[in-house]
Amino acid sequence: MAKYFDVHPENPQQRTIKSVADSIRSGALVAYPTDSCFALGCQLGSRDGITRIRSIRNLDDRHHFTLVCQNFAQLGQFVHVDNDVFRMIKATTPGSYTFILPATKEVPRQMLHPKKKTVGVRIPDHVVTQALLADLGEPLLSSTLILPDEEEPMTQGWEIKERLDNVVDAVVDSGDCGTEPTTVIDFSGGEAEIVRRGAGDTARFE
Repeated sequence: MAKYFDVHPENPQQRTIKSVADSIRSGALVAYPTDSCFALGCQLGSRDGITRIRSIRNLDDRHHFTLVCQNFAQLGQFVHVDNDVFRMIKATTPGSYTFILPATKEVPRQMLHPKKKTVGVRIPDHVVTQALLADLGEPLLSSTLILPDEEEPMTQGWEIKERLDNVVDAVVDSGDCGTEPTTVIDFSGGEAEIVRRGAGDTARFE
């Protein structure tokens, strides 16, 4: 049975945030809110977490996992970003964008796209997510919480708790979450390629 954490959306209770972070450090798979929609997250490098996310979402090995980072300093440890790309990313973050970039050696191999050696990264504009990332001190290995054969993600924490009670370890609920996943921009080929149009405005990348 999954633990249920009720977190204030504007002033997250530090004790609760620490409990969630401690659970993640202990190997928990959590459903948590972001500025676009709910996501599944686990500790960086957790093989079990990756396997469970793949199982819940029915993903193949070509799926790009995302490192949800607290800030640019953290993001820069895990992906290679040239100056032009950095400026474009800087102008749109924090926000509802995921960027696919060449990974550094800091990224666990099981997270990488098998051929491209790339990974997704993002910096969310969400108080609760940011509080959790600050306590963790490292990115969350994440994937959007959209179940197989469903077009939209679930938006209510209680519904996620009800439906995924036996497959996740914790649900973090801070109120309604968006229904639109992030916009995904692939920079791995040198220029911006819009892979998925979502919550973020794509005008800058057209």
